[in-house]
Amino acid sequence: MKGTTHLAIGCAIGAVACAYYPFSPSNAALYLSVAGLSALSADLDGPSILSRKISKLSKWLRNAMLGAGLLLIVGLAYQLVVPGRFDPAYAACAVSAFLLGLVARQGAIRNALVSLVGGALLYYGSIKGYTWLVGLGAFVVWVPWLKHRGMTHTLWALIGWGAIGWGLERQSGIDGVTAVAVAGYASHLLADTMTPSGVKWLYPLYKKSIKLH
Repeated sequence: MKGTTHLAIGCAIGAVACAYYPFSPSNAALYLSVAGLSALSADLDGPSILSRKISKLSKWLRNAMLGAGLLLIVGLAYQLVVPGRFDPAYAACAVSAFLLGLVARQGAIRNALVSLVGGALLYYGSIKGYTWLVGLGAFVVWVPWLKHRGMTHTLWALIGWGAIGWGLERQSGIDGVTAVAVAGYASHLLADTMTPSGVKWLYPLYKKSIKLH
């Protein structure tokens, strides 16, 4: 299924969360960022998303997202060097924007950049004791090099992603982050299950693809 479809579903999930949970601009930004990243993160394992020929507008939007992500990452770096300024909600938004810009790219350089971001998250999470950030960093380091629709498209990956969301919810104190993360990731797997290739939900215990036509 096309990446634009996955992203649209994720944005819809984020919008529902904005309407259901107590609203504030920062909460809304977090819900939309988490939902969008969760809906696309399973495709960090390969260059399939948006890998076909794209229009100039689509290419501009990808580059704009990557540029915005870089600016947010710079702001995050500033927070990291100023004691007491770390904001987990802002960090999640910044990383989400940057990874969304990278997720449509392909090749070894793209994979290395994604893994580099993951390594930075893992390192900072470990020195600060943020378990959810360590988990996210490990995920981002590992998955770019995996075969597409392999381990990232399984029930185990969904459970792991939910644990990351739960950790972020506990630290940020914003209700619903876990539900949004799980719903976003699950939406990707369910959407891919309805394609001809299907999804190996229980891989490697059950290696056949499950399909819903």
